[in-house]
Amino acid sequence: MPFITADFLLQNKRARSLYHDYAAPEPILDYHCHLPPADVAANRRFANLFEIWLEGDHYKWRAMRANGVPERFCTGDAPPYEKFLAWAATVPKCLRNPLYHWTHLELLRYFDIDELLDEKSAPAIWKAANDRLRSDDLSAHGILRKFDVRAVCTTDDPADPLDHHVAIAASGIPTKVYPTFRPDRALQVNDPAAFNAWVNRLAATTKVPVAEFTDFLRALEKRHQDFHDVGGRLSDHGLPYCYAAPCTDFEAAAIFHRTRSGQAASPAEHEQFAANLMLFFGRLDAQKGWTKQLHVGAQRNVNTRMLATLGRDTGYDSIGDYRQAEGLAWYLDQLEQQGHLPKTILYNNNPVDNYTLATMIGNFQDGSLAGRMQFGSGWWYLDQKEGIEWQINALSNVGLLAHFVGMLTDSRSFMSYPRHEYFRRVLCNMLGAEMERGELPDDLEMVGKMVSDICFENAREYLGLSL
Repeated sequence: MPFITADFLLQNKRARSLYHDYAAPEPILDYHCHLPPADVAANRRFANLFEIWLEGDHYKWRAMRANGVPERFCTGDAPPYEKFLAWAATVPKCLRNPLYHWTHLELLRYFDIDELLDEKSAPAIWKAANDRLRSDDLSAHGILRKFDVRAVCTTDDPADPLDHHVAIAASGIPTKVYPTFRPDRALQVNDPAAFNAWVNRLAATTKVPVAEFTDFLRALEKRHQDFHDVGGRLSDHGLPYCYAAPCTDFEAAAIFHRTRSGQAASPAEHEQFAANLMLFFGRLDAQKGWTKQLHVGAQRNVNTRMLATLGRDTGYDSIGDYRQAEGLAWYLDQLEQQGHLPKTILYNNNPVDNYTLATMIGNFQDGSLAGRMQFGSGWWYLDQKEGIEWQINALSNVGLLAHFVGMLTDSRSFMSYPRHEYFRRVLCNMLGAEMERGELPDDLEMVGKMVSDICFENAREYLGLSL
């Protein structure tokens, strides 16, 4: 019997009806991901299963390291097939890790392979998948069509050009691909070498000479407008916590000048400068009707030796134990007082913060738009069955699940679209069980409408993207 059946994760009759009749038919709006725009612009074709599946997946690398796999088979110079075999040997050890579910969903949905992956099955799966990769429907464009992805919002540095997005828009593909403004590097005045190199790149991209702090703000505002001109309607910030240190423009300018001269900002100065910039970014978003995303709570680059060896985003980040409530409240309230609080989605990496974020959004709902403030889907280490259930429960208990904007991949991989299916199955199983227990009305049309809205329609209406 196949592992991934039609009713995978659907443990009751109502759940099966909700999923098959209301969730599964909905298209995908992947409003936060890290797909490389260059791959979409080039309609990248993948030479083998390693390229499409393992090439940049730090989730798999962490599991492989935990399984005793040497680094050369994760990020090193081992041949692609040997890296795949190392992953295949790791998969049976992933029981109860979401990687086990994701792996087999992906093999089935992309390659029609319903065999369990292990060392014995690996050679045949490698060959079958590689043969299948030759087809047009598994090119970058083909995958977007195959999964009915109506829009993708990539995550883009303001100092990077938007040429790939311009090329994608001119290509005529049905999927809309928009940039998301991610200016995290604008805050790093505690690292003059990195900050100054980035500011110089920003100046080159904008053709705005950046000598003064006002020039810096003008260059950032120009890039914000450039993103808007190619269809971008979201910003995103990856922060340990919201910075909440009052800072005038005069004080920020002094910190900026010292950093440009090579002097690192102190921790207190860094907090001040970052708070000033975050309020500036909030005003830009509000003025253009954008949605701001705040991802808080990750502790990044914990292993100093491996950061020096492999660089960032290689699987050495974890859940951080930061205080969230005070800084978040200060930041949102400052923007609200100024009349510049944009639509906002909050995501946490630490499950202890679920109810903090779920209740925080209620403080700033203003009746102007249903679900104007959002508690976002389970992120990173919470992007799994239990984490998804926790997020849904917290939002439902203190807010309105009916207006939730639903799932996203937050992935660099074209193989991640079954994560939307995974979320939908978990959602339907939860609601179906409550219907059968009498905790929700046994009304498929009413509950099913909420399900279909969460899967697509809420995000479409909320984000205001041109689809």
